[in-house]
Amino acid sequence: MKKLLISTLKVIVFFIGWALFSGIGDIPSENPALWRLGAEALPLVYIIVFSIIFWLIEKRKIKIISFNKPVLNAGIGIGVGTVWIGIAVGIVRLLGALTFSDTKNKIEHLGIWLLACFLNVVMQELLFRGYLYQLIKKNYNAIAAIIVTSILFTAMHGGAFEAGAIAVLNVITMSVFVSLVLEYTGSLVAPILIHAVWNSIGSIILGVVSLADDYPHLLNAVFSGNILITGGSCKIEGSIVVLALNVTFSAIFLFLLKKKKSAQHSFDDKEVNGNSIRSD
Repeated sequence: MKKLLISTLKVIVFFIGWALFSGIGDIPSENPALWRLGAEALPLVYIIVFSIIFWLIEKRKIKIISFNKPVLNAGIGIGVGTVWIGIAVGIVRLLGALTFSDTKNKIEHLGIWLLACFLNVVMQELLFRGYLYQLIKKNYNAIAAIIVTSILFTAMHGGAFEAGAIAVLNVITMSVFVSLVLEYTGSLVAPILIHAVWNSIGSIILGVVSLADDYPHLLNAVFSGNILITGGSCKIEGSIVVLALNVTFSAIFLFLLKKKKSAQHSFDDKEVNGNSIRSD
């Protein structure tokens, strides 16, 4: 009971403390892209500071960030993220619920907008799958970590509740999906890049994913037909197509994770048996 109370208190202080600080400060600029970059950078700075403080409180016993096999996991992240957004858009288009107008929008400082989008994703992944995730996993297990952080992740995306049940389920299943990727790869690289590809390509390039209202989009997406397919105000993030994909990807990475653990256990058993034979 004591461990539960202490863990709960740490989660509350970390999350609410960051939330309070994230609204402090501003980097004024008449350039919309630079203003947005600052608006995304400050919360990231705060989460880094909070993570370091709580890492020290834990006496450095929790490994908050892991970047093992960066090239491989970067490839997994970019590849899975591209397939995820590509299949989602492709299916919605095939169902006749999405078209793109012939006109394109001019985006000034595109690189800055993409960087701002990336910083926002890094902040979210550090917030939910950094210290909080590793704390709960260390004190309990990965299942508890996935459940608690997915609840917090969903609570942070309050707009989904206004869009309906499918949008809420999409946020939950997306969190479960990338958490399983984290477990499989053992690194934050893949979850960050999966999330970043979805947001940057989906929103800034294609205009089919909803970010903050001031983010521009290159293409003009036109949705029509059944709201279950189009997603309504949340665009494809409120679509049942994305829900099906999230569940599918979650199942795939759960299978891969179990297969990986099974192979590791077999390897460990062989090592133990080999050492036993040599000692005899």
